[in-house]
Amino acid sequence: MKLTGAVTVGALAGPGFFPAAGEAAPAARDGKITYGNREIPLLYEADCCVAGGGPSGTAAAINAASHGAKTVLIERGVALGGMQTLGLVVPFMPTFAPQSDTPHVKKVKERMRAHGIEMSDGITEHGWSNPETLAVVYDELCSEAGVEILYHTVLVDIIMEQQRIKYCVVHTIAGLAAVAAKVFIDGSGDALLARLAGVPTEKGSDRTGRNQPVSFRFEMGGIDIDKLYQYDAVELQDDRCKTKPPYFEIAEARNRTTRYKLEDFFQRGVASGELKKEDADYIQAFTITGKPGTMSMNCPELPPEFSATEPLSYSRAVSYGRGMIRRIAQYLVKHMPGFEHAYISREAAMLGARESWRIRGKYYMTESDYHDRSRFADAVARTAWYIDAHGERVDAKLPMGEFYEIPYRALITERVPNLLVGGRCISASFVLQASMRIQPTCMSIGEAAGIAAAWGIRHGTEVNAIKWEDIPREERSYCGD
Repeated sequence: MKLTGAVTVGALAGPGFFPAAGEAAPAARDGKITYGNREIPLLYEADCCVAGGGPSGTAAAINAASHGAKTVLIERGVALGGMQTLGLVVPFMPTFAPQSDTPHVKKVKERMRAHGIEMSDGITEHGWSNPETLAVVYDELCSEAGVEILYHTVLVDIIMEQQRIKYCVVHTIAGLAAVAAKVFIDGSGDALLARLAGVPTEKGSDRTGRNQPVSFRFEMGGIDIDKLYQYDAVELQDDRCKTKPPYFEIAEARNRTTRYKLEDFFQRGVASGELKKEDADYIQAFTITGKPGTMSMNCPELPPEFSATEPLSYSRAVSYGRGMIRRIAQYLVKHMPGFEHAYISREAAMLGARESWRIRGKYYMTESDYHDRSRFADAVARTAWYIDAHGERVDAKLPMGEFYEIPYRALITERVPNLLVGGRCISASFVLQASMRIQPTCMSIGEAAGIAAAWGIRHGTEVNAIKWEDIPREERSYCGD
């Protein structure tokens, strides 16, 4: 059975396949529902179903469950954390906003510390993480909250009734199945659940039409970090990283106005033919806490013609990026002090998409919200991370102590009353999204979505009718005042 058309148009595909808008969705009989012209098992019935176990989706599931909602979390990989774990985005970038850590973010940091991973270097605001440990922490927090995780399970489609989502159709190791819930949270990062439900979305820059560049991260082991520090920080007097091993970072980026100390080192590789120009356009590497001699490579950044929203382009980017990884690693081993005995120890299990689809919700955040330091009565998070649109635009940071807030209305839509959206695909412009997309902010957004979902279920209120400020202060994860 071909599902391509169904995925494109969602649950409004027409007679004989789904109920038309306003009609009754198929009822479950003997643990099965009708999907198309066949019966598939009803795998799970929940209060809250979260699609996507990335930083935001995992936060949403944990907080929905811990606030009393029977919750199921759909994850296509075999670890929670998404970009943090499967995408190897190890640096936990700071918000630069004072007192921005919401309870969930604090809890994750505390649990990481209990596992021996201190995420603070004590000098900078940057966080230093460990993907394997974080995956364990997320499993623990989900187990303690009572979240049912469906690993290796892919969202395929949805079935709607009266504009509400009634079922998610998923592909599991046993084949197609359905998941029923009262409230659904889109934690896919790509607004997939929202798009299937017919929510208006946009993608890419309004200037170029392109997404932010994708990366294909990898790790290298066998590095003499002290020798690397001596070369970069001492001999080259590169002072961009204020810490010493075990917390250490190297970087250069030719698409920025900053002139980096390592730029000449990598341009020699371009001149010799060992590197291509795009290999050397953006290089960054971070030590990984708890993994001595190992660095997370925040590169290569693929050429901008590769798209995070076009399937063939995305797939071709994987193969192209793997070639870039090999060239960068070989050049480092041959020429960078400290890398003489290094090797590729791990490749990411997904490309690092910084931006893809974004919904149009009840409130649409724009660049003016950043520059105006917008405040909202229904604020669920705050951040001051700068506008960081790779390959297109990078703005200066807000003044110290300043920040803007993210409203609950950017998480909900007029169209679907039982849908919440979390993470980097909330209702925001391309430029504003380049600021709010970092991990701690996405985690706080997901946390609020989970709390709102549980609150709405308990009080019989549709989540797109909830006023965040009406939830008692002691139950909210963030209160702007």
